[in-house]
Amino acid sequence: MNVADVLSYAFSAIKLRKLRAALTTLGVVIGIAAIVALLSFSQGFQNTITAQLQKGFATNTLIVSPRGGIGGGAESSLLISDTNIIDSIDNVTASVAIMQKTCFVNISNTIITINVIGVDFEKYRSIYQSTFVPAKGQIPTNPQNDSIVIGARLHDPWQNGTIFADVNDTVEITWMRRSDGLFQNKTYTGKIIAVLNEIGGFNVGGPSDLGVYIPISQAQEFFETNECNMIIVLLKDDKEATIEGVSAAIKEAFSNQVSVTSATAVLDIISAIFSNVEFFLAGIAGISLLVAGVGIMNIMIVSLMERTREIGILKALGMKNRTVLIIFLSEAAIIGFMGAMIGIFSGWGLANVVARLGIFGGGRLQGANQTAMATQISITPVLTPTVLIGALAFGVIVSVVFGLYPAWRASKLKPVEALRYE
Repeated sequence: MNVADVLSYAFSAIKLRKLRAALTTLGVVIGIAAIVALLSFSQGFQNTITAQLQKGFATNTLIVSPRGGIGGGAESSLLISDTNIIDSIDNVTASVAIMQKTCFVNISNTIITINVIGVDFEKYRSIYQSTFVPAKGQIPTNPQNDSIVIGARLHDPWQNGTIFADVNDTVEITWMRRSDGLFQNKTYTGKIIAVLNEIGGFNVGGPSDLGVYIPISQAQEFFETNECNMIIVLLKDDKEATIEGVSAAIKEAFSNQVSVTSATAVLDIISAIFSNVEFFLAGIAGISLLVAGVGIMNIMIVSLMERTREIGILKALGMKNRTVLIIFLSEAAIIGFMGAMIGIFSGWGLANVVARLGIFGGGRLQGANQTAMATQISITPVLTPTVLIGALAFGVIVSVVFGLYPAWRASKLKPVEALRYE
């Protein structure tokens, strides 16, 4: 029998047992759909987050933080005046200190808990020229101490034209400090002078849609400290040699008592994390496909028992063992192929449905009146050629592998014994 005859015979055998074949194929469909849905959704999520991060980061910047790293337990401290040391290093264009504290902010008679950030407006804008830009109002070079700049999501949190805070609105900021073992509230009133353009990105140190910015001089007085959380350093370029050279020079200048992180390093770490997550999700989905493979083996063994006499007749007519083996393997491959194709389309459709219905919040402000404002992320699933071809190949290979034993048993049946089987 030639290849066309073998495939035709195998397909006819499947059609004769439609319900059983459909249930077997369903197992493959579920496994492949899970793989495609998880990986395409994960890839889309990774692309979205990476794009958002690239908006919030400037690739030619460094983040200098107290020893222990960003968000870690600081073993040392940074002072606002330390920017003078950094500015004297070669290939450094500018640096700006960032002071950040969690405060209660009263806007439009709604109290929200949010980070208030003290920066030098002029230096900050020189580093983030494309993001620290006002959509409304103006950001002066020498702002008054009561000046406040807010992000776009504080201005229009629901993105429907409902204004929550606007230029010239009064804002009351309250910071809870601890003195002599007792907690005390310290409050000052400021005025919104500008609303930033919508950024839409996540960031470390860079402008944010949920940011509240005050002059660094006011932050020093209000928070009663000259220490800062981090210093953002603008380099002359984003070449690897420049980044490594300036990083080493900063560490040396501070006797290795600071941590220096590049924006590109953060992006690389995030990409590596997503790759591990994708591998983990693919493994979970692959388990369901292996279960489907066991089902294929069981079904084909049952089919072998039912078709023993048929195989005996074929062998009596001169069919070779190899041909019988190929026929059974072809049946398994056809089931795997059909299941994989249906699974790919089903998984892709499922990922898009989830993306349309599920909205992920990247941040939330909770007010005293339970008014919530969330930063939302739209995710578009991405079906890469690697996932497409890999899912199709995986479905067929698993089906063939689990169909190998029944096919081998069928090829080894002796014609006389097979004809006697009832």
